[in-house]
Amino acid sequence: MQSWTIGDVRITRVIEVEGPVPATFLLREATPERLEAHARWLRPRFANAKGRLLASVHAFVVESGGRRIVVDTCIGNDKTRSNPFWNQLHGPFLEDLARAGFPRETIDLVVCTHLHVDHVGWNTMLVDGRWVPTFPRARYLLGRTEWVHWSAAGYDADGEVLGDSVRPILDAGLADLVESDHRLGDEVWLEPTPGHTPGHVSVRIRSKGQDAVITGDLMHHPVQCAEPAWARNFDVDPEAARRTRRAFLERYADGPVQVLGTHFATPTAGRIVRDGPAWRFEAA
Repeated sequence: MQSWTIGDVRITRVIEVEGPVPATFLLREATPERLEAHARWLRPRFANAKGRLLASVHAFVVESGGRRIVVDTCIGNDKTRSNPFWNQLHGPFLEDLARAGFPRETIDLVVCTHLHVDHVGWNTMLVDGRWVPTFPRARYLLGRTEWVHWSAAGYDADGEVLGDSVRPILDAGLADLVESDHRLGDEVWLEPTPGHTPGHVSVRIRSKGQDAVITGDLMHHPVQCAEPAWARNFDVDPEAARRTRRAFLERYADGPVQVLGTHFATPTAGRIVRDGPAWRFEAA
C-alpha cells in the first residue's frame, strides 16, 4: 500500500496484481531494441533486464471532503475473462482494501475512468450466483459518453463485461451517468482524455495549492512519456489517443502536478519532465 497527500486530500493505492509483463502486450511498438534507447531511466523501476515492462492493476482511494472515492475497480474475482492471467481470479483485493482502512461498506463514490475489463471488475461481486454491487452505499459515476458507446456496441467480447460488472449497477439504481468534466466536489473533478475509449477521463485533484492527476489509461506505462506515439493494443481510436497523450504531456510537463499512473508499477507517482525532444517520468 502507498499513499500520498495533496493538500487536504489523501490518495491511497491498493494493488490487485503487479509484476513484469511482455512489453508488446502493453505496447506493440515496444520492441527490445526500442526500449533499450530509454534504459537509462526505465531500469530498474519501470522495466527489467529481460526487456519486460513492470505494470500494475490497482485502485486509488481518494479521501476528499469527508468522502471516500474509489477510482477504478480493477479486474474482480470469479469473472470469466479471455486473458488467462485475469480469468476466474480469487484474490484478496477486498481484504487488502479493508486492511488499508477502507471496508467496502464505507465507500461513498466509485469512479470508472472508462469501462474496460480491468477498470470495472470490482464494481460487482458474486453472491449466491448473482452479481451484486460490491460497494452498497456508493454512487457509481459512469461516463455518459462511455456508456452510450459500449452499450450500443454490445460490448461482450471479454466475458460479458457490461453484463457482469456494469449493468447490475444500473439495475440496482446506484449508477449516475455523468459528463466528462463532471465535478465531484471542490477538490476533485473529471478531465476529458478521450482516445483509448471514446469517453475516457482522468481524475484531477487540487487542494491548498497542490495538484495531482490520476491518468486512467491515457498512458499505460511511463515509457509513453518518451514515446507518446506508441499506441496501446486496445486503443479504440489510436490517433485520438496519441493526440490526447501528447496534449497531456505538454500540459503537465515540468509543473508541480503529481502524476499517478493507473497502471504504473511501484513507485507509481511522479512528475513529467522534459527530456530532449520528448519527456520522461521522474518517480517521486
